[in-house]
Amino acid sequence: QVQLVESGGGLVQPGGSLRLSCAASGSIFSMYAVGWYRRAPGKARELVATLSSGGSINYAASVKGRFTISRDNAKKTLYLQMNSLKPEDTAVYYCNAKYFQYDYWGQGTQVTVSS
Repeated sequence: QVQLVESGGGLVQPGGSLRLSCAASGSIFSMYAVGWYRRAPGKARELVATLSSGGSINYAASVKGRFTISRDNAKKTLYLQMNSLKPEDTAVYYCNAKYFQYDYWGQGTQVTVSS
């Protein structure tokens, strides 16, 4: 069993930055493929970025070059550095951890980009 707790969301002006964190507890975090997803108001949940246990990274086209996903396996923590934020990045951001049939989600953290 893995529990995921996100933090770091908030209100930021366009062009600003935020760093989201996702603290994991439980099983061996390093073995999990991890990722960030988001759900904007009235829209379906979408992938933001993923990071495999082997280090392969995938970004959504809308965030490539602005967002950076990383992990610290010793701290069992996943990060999402978000720069040059835009109003369309406003959403609830969720972290995810997958290992074979095991699929875990955090409770989400709100990111609002507005002037």
